[in-house]
Amino acid sequence: MGMEFFKGKTVLVTGHTGFKGAWLCKMLVNAGADVVGYALNPPTEPSLFELIDLKHRMHSIIGDIRDLKHLENVFAEYQPEIVMHLAAQPIVRDSYKNPVYTYETNVMGTVNICECVRLNPCVKSFLNVTTDKVYHNNEWEWGYRENDPLDGYDPYSNSKSCSELVTHSYINSFFNEMDVAVSTARAGNVIGGGDFANDRIIPDCIRAVQKGEDIIVRNPHSTRPYQHVLEPLAAYLMIVQKQYENRKYAGFYNVGPDDCDCVTTGDLVDLFCECWGEGQSWENRFMGGPHEANFLKLDCSKLKNVFGWKPRWHVKEAIHYTVDWAKNYFEGQNISECMDRQIEEFLNGGKNHV
Repeated sequence: MGMEFFKGKTVLVTGHTGFKGAWLCKMLVNAGADVVGYALNPPTEPSLFELIDLKHRMHSIIGDIRDLKHLENVFAEYQPEIVMHLAAQPIVRDSYKNPVYTYETNVMGTVNICECVRLNPCVKSFLNVTTDKVYHNNEWEWGYRENDPLDGYDPYSNSKSCSELVTHSYINSFFNEMDVAVSTARAGNVIGGGDFANDRIIPDCIRAVQKGEDIIVRNPHSTRPYQHVLEPLAAYLMIVQKQYENRKYAGFYNVGPDDCDCVTTGDLVDLFCECWGEGQSWENRFMGGPHEANFLKLDCSKLKNVFGWKPRWHVKEAIHYTVDWAKNYFEGQNISECMDRQIEEFLNGGKNHV
């Protein structure tokens, strides 16, 4: 996949200080895009965004997606051609602790970004990134398709279902009459270097290893579609570019790994321990906890058929590159260069060393 398209284009990324946001901005900056970010301060300490000093290579604006006035001013000033909306409250457990904030951010945040796109004809391509958890989960073994009913269970998933519906209404009410192409992308669980979030399994593994402790696994039997963070980001960039060039590509897209990469959390941690080496092991401490779906996967045939897309890295490679990043980080190597190398390898057909 070539990134030449983005050279010189003004791209607004909301949520740029988060894990996925930082990787996305790194890709765009490397491609020569003029990147504008709008987000809260980084959600973790340390944070990938700060580790690679992105703020000096792009326009980084610290603002709340719930603040329409501030967002409108940023659109007015920078006049983006492309908008990628990633800002969200992304943690399921946190959504139980703070449902109102989760809805305000994930629903009204989407309303605000849609409103800014409506008011600024400079925008030609807009992508709202949601989640694979927007579907009504029947706990069945089939993958969900884009036309399956939306109805997330917990406040996080449900607020992202609402975010989809808001986007649909703006498309029908406004965007169809405008010169802008709009899509949503529903992606699964990502892993990759530089994720310091709480309550995510691979960051938990890396923290345990760093402290010389055993890894504790809370829910070893749940199956999730895991993919390296570069996988969905490359798909988002592809959708944004294709619909910019031809509006017929605008739509709703699942972005996820192939079936063979839907593994249980226990299997994932086995892969991690094997890849890390040094006799690392884990302990099963099944806790239950708030409702979490046991089984969820996406049917990504639409993305494959429309764009001829296919995933580049399997879950094993995803773990390999994550461990590679973490070891570089612990050894005090240049993280920015490590990411450049991984991005390069991914974009050049996903050649791997596994």
